[in-house]
Amino acid sequence: MTDRPIDPTTQARLGAVSTATLATVLFKRGLRNQFVQGARRLGAGKRPNMVGRAFTLRYIPAREDLDVLEGYRDPEHPQRKAIESVPPGQILVIDCRGDPRAASAGGILMTRLHVRGCAGVVTDGGLRDVEEIGGLAMPAYCAGPSAPTTLTRHHAVDMQLPIGCGEVAVFPGDVLVGDGDGVIVVPQEIADEVAAEAAEQESLETFVLEQVAGGSALPGTYPPNDDTRARYAAWRAKRED
Repeated sequence: MTDRPIDPTTQARLGAVSTATLATVLFKRGLRNQFVQGARRLGAGKRPNMVGRAFTLRYIPAREDLDVLEGYRDPEHPQRKAIESVPPGQILVIDCRGDPRAASAGGILMTRLHVRGCAGVVTDGGLRDVEEIGGLAMPAYCAGPSAPTTLTRHHAVDMQLPIGCGEVAVFPGDVLVGDGDGVIVVPQEIADEVAAEAAEQESLETFVLEQVAGGSALPGTYPPNDDTRARYAAWRAKRED
C-alpha cells in the first residue's frame, strides 16, 4: 500500500483543505497528535498544499569514527540511497530526533529530489542552503536553518521504517498534508474518509466565515445550529446550480 498512488479524488480534496480542518477531523476520530511540531515551511508567499505519501529516513546521533565525509561516496549510504529511492509524488520525511543543530540535508540533495519528482520534504531537524531550497517549486519544511553538515549531529541508519518526526509517529505510506500552518500526518488507512469529511467541513466553514464577516454573532453560528445548517444547505445548493 505504501507505493499505491493516492486516490485522485482524495488527492484533490486534501490539496484544497487546511491542516487546521484536518486536525479537527482527526481529533473527532480520537487522533490528537498528528501535527508535526516545529516544522516550518521555507519560501515566502502562498503556495499550493503539499500532499503525498511518506517515504521515511531515520537518523540517530552521530559518532565521530563513523560519520566522515568519505562515507558519502558509498551509494548505499542511507541518506544518499534515500534521495535516489523516493518515488515521484512521495514526500521524504526525516527523523532527526527534533535536533536542529545540524542540517539533515542541503540544497544539492533537495534539488536532486525536486528533479526526481519528489512531492516535498519534512524534517524535524535543520536544513542548510534554505534560501536556495525555499526557491524550489518543491515544498520543504524544517525546524530552521542550520549550516553545519549533517555528519556533525546525525548518523543515517535506515529508511522505509516507522519513525518519529516532530513528535508524531510516521509510517511509510501515511499521507502528509502541508500548508502555511505546517504539516499534518493522516494515517493511510483512513485517508479517503478523512479527506471527504474535511472537504465537507471546509465548505461549511466557508459559509460560517461569510456569516461572521457579515456581522453574525458566534452563538448559533459557530458551532452552527439547525437554522444555520439549513441556511448553509440552501447556500450550497445555490452554488452548485
